[in-house]
Amino acid sequence: MDQFIREVDEDYRREQIAQIWRRFGGLIVTIVVLVLAGIGGWRYYEGVQQDRAYAAATRLDDALRLSRDGKPDDAEKTLSALTSDAPAGYQTLARFRLAAEQGRQNAESGAKAYDVLAADASLGGTMQDLARLRGAMLRLDTPEAEASQHELERLSSPTNPWRHTSRELLGLASLKKGDFDAAGRWFDQIAADRETPAGLRARLEIYTALVAGGPVQTSTQ
Repeated sequence: MDQFIREVDEDYRREQIAQIWRRFGGLIVTIVVLVLAGIGGWRYYEGVQQDRAYAAATRLDDALRLSRDGKPDDAEKTLSALTSDAPAGYQTLARFRLAAEQGRQNAESGAKAYDVLAADASLGGTMQDLARLRGAMLRLDTPEAEASQHELERLSSPTNPWRHTSRELLGLASLKKGDFDAAGRWFDQIAADRETPAGLRARLEIYTALVAGGPVQTSTQ
């Protein structure tokens, strides 16, 4: 009796499966084909993206080599091309590098290129602030130094990821102007920040010694 019941159950299940296949077999095959095609398409897309990224990395390295070899025009040409036809991440790298290359030739030109990056909301706040920092650095020794200092002061807030570099630049700019009190205040902020990088802390010893020494007194006899 048990054997008979099992055989009946198996026949019933087979009949149910056959009915399902007759009703939905075409749909099931279509779904399977679409899934396999989707997986294959995604693998192909990933392969294409990897090839594009590798090509962009090679061209970026070529641009850096051209810059080191004293061929700024060729470097800028390569970087300009990357800003339009490379994958998104490499486009951003190329734009920053192009601004730096322009800044080496002319501080104001480079600063304006960084201004464009700083205004690009698609980069995100952190990268926009990096562009503001780099632009301010280029303007420190230009007639726009005062505006540059205000920008650096804004970037030196306790929550800004670029505050360490901003404070260091502000302290050095104050030293250069002979404002030792202001320099000391900026260096004190660096010392008090628990997240100050080790390299900056090492340089801080030199800076604080310069502040402690005060203005150099010269005497004429």
